Amino acid sequence: MSWLRFSKGDLLGVRFAVNVFIGTTLLWILVEWLDDTNPIWAIASMIASSDPQVKEAERMVKSRLINVLVGCAVGLAFLLVGGSSAWKLPLALFVTVLVSTYVVRIPTMWRQAPITAAIVIAGGLTHHSRLSGVEHGLHKVAEVLVGCLVGLLVSFLMSKIWPLPDTGKETALAVAR
Repeated sequence: MSWLRFSKGDLLGVRFAVNVFIGTTLLWILVEWLDDTNPIWAIASMIASSDPQVKEAERMVKSRLINVLVGCAVGLAFLLVGGSSAWKLPLALFVTVLVSTYVVRIPTMWRQAPITAAIVIAGGLTHHSRLSGVEHGLHKVAEVLVGCLVGLLVSFLMSKIWPLPDTGKETALAVAR
């Protein structure tokens, strides 16, 4: 019975799988070309930003980028102010969530702001110097941003190569997410 879905044009899952395959391949090649070590942050961001529906991908990337910038700004502020303390991370995440939810108010990807702040602060707390910690944290944030942009690019290119039919079912699926 489930094979009937494919015959009726319900290929949204297949299309998303192709997007993820292409995006992962592009990021893997890019990371190797740049002699970087681990593409996981970029790949995770690409998956979160990729969508068979380009409008949905655009909305996700916009929300994700804004919340990444909020998390990065709060994380850097906490990292640069004061010394190294075990309380710095939970306090910074607390502040980041409040800024993201009550000041920025973009509910899609609210969780991205504290995740980004944690990436930045953890990099600073685990390195011996504040400068190398900031550098490491910003490097991870750059990976997240590149992943978002690759996810959007793949979604856009796939919409041109393999346009989806505009049916109520795909629209309903996009709204349900």
